Amino acid sequence: MADHRPAILDALRTARSGLDLAALADRLELHPNTVRWHLGVLARDGLVASKPERRGRGRPAIVYRLTGDGIARDRDEYRLLATMLTSAVAGDPEGATRAYDTGHAWGAAVATQGDSVVELLDDQGFGATQEDETIEMRRCPFWALAAGSPEVICTLHRGLIDGMLEETGSDFAVADLQPFVEPTLCVARLRPARTRRDGARS
Repeated sequence: MADHRPAILDALRTARSGLDLAALADRLELHPNTVRWHLGVLARDGLVASKPERRGRGRPAIVYRLTGDGIARDRDEYRLLATMLTSAVAGDPEGATRAYDTGHAWGAAVATQGDSVVELLDDQGFGATQEDETIEMRRCPFWALAAGSPEVICTLHRGLIDGMLEETGSDFAVADLQPFVEPTLCVARLRPARTRRDGARS
């Protein structure tokens, strides 16, 4: 079978709102079953994520988008830039605070009404599941960066989850985030969010 995955990645890279199976097959002039098979491989490799969305009448369509790794695939300049920026933040005495605040702002920005934090994390490529007050993330979109600078990347991810929790109205916040509990597992443990006098939560 011919490898059409690079063409699928290119098509999704130029589609900001994502594409469903029919649109991808039409754009690439391929049979839908062929595209579906390649999408399965790309999803397994963590390059593509899918989510049902209502686009017009009828049942919701499954819409495909690139994950963070999918966007950066074959783009060495992005990996180099990310490495340089991470090193700059790591060398800043206020780097951890800046990383957390940046993650928190981004988490709030991507949060949408009706979605759970697990769904939001999945949209960002984390392969997350939740049981009680524990969130397990089986895939890190920035694994190489996190392994080299966990104090920056993992702190940013903690802020990301807190921003999502707060924006979605959760009563919880991250108590701690344990990176690399296993080679491909990071664990965030939640606690009830404290309420300050001014009404803000922490």
